[in-house]
Amino acid sequence: MNNIKIKERIIPGKILHLDGDKKYSEKSERYYKKLGLNAIVKYVEEKRQPRVVFNLLEYYNPDILIITGHDKMIRKSMKYDIYNYKNSKYFIETVKEARIYDQIYNKNLVIFAGACQSYFEALISAGANFASSPERILIDYLDPILVAEKVAMTEKYKYITIDDIAFRLRDGKAGISGIGANGKMTKQFL
Repeated sequence: MNNIKIKERIIPGKILHLDGDKKYSEKSERYYKKLGLNAIVKYVEEKRQPRVVFNLLEYYNPDILIITGHDKMIRKSMKYDIYNYKNSKYFIETVKEARIYDQIYNKNLVIFAGACQSYFEALISAGANFASSPERILIDYLDPILVAEKVAMTEKYKYITIDDIAFRLRDGKAGISGIGANGKMTKQFL
């Protein structure tokens, strides 16, 4: 009997991360490298993200899109008013543009959108798989990266929910939640 050893090569999902803060985009890029993930991080101000996302998606052809930066609620009593948020409207527009790209290219893109105190429900309604911040709290800059890592390193046939990730997030489901997505990792047998 022959001992045949099959080697496999793991190919993580490709990540495009747009961040509206230069310092955090640089920190995020270093962390992705530390994790060994295939990630392109671009510093793009929140208000410019909707205008550039389609071209960046065409150019980089990622499996996962992370849209983040800064956000905040102006008045706590106006939770469901889009005009009560500093940048949620830009994140929502960016998600919608990404979903147009997704329809054209049939990519089945996994999208994370939002930042501290973002309008969670509107981000999910716009088409994000995961978003911040259900409880309108501050999130850690690593939270979107940890979501991206889980999606990138989970096989395509496995479905990921927030329950698979929440224990790794600073504030769990209070900071990040979503509808879930299939993983984006593939294996190549050599």
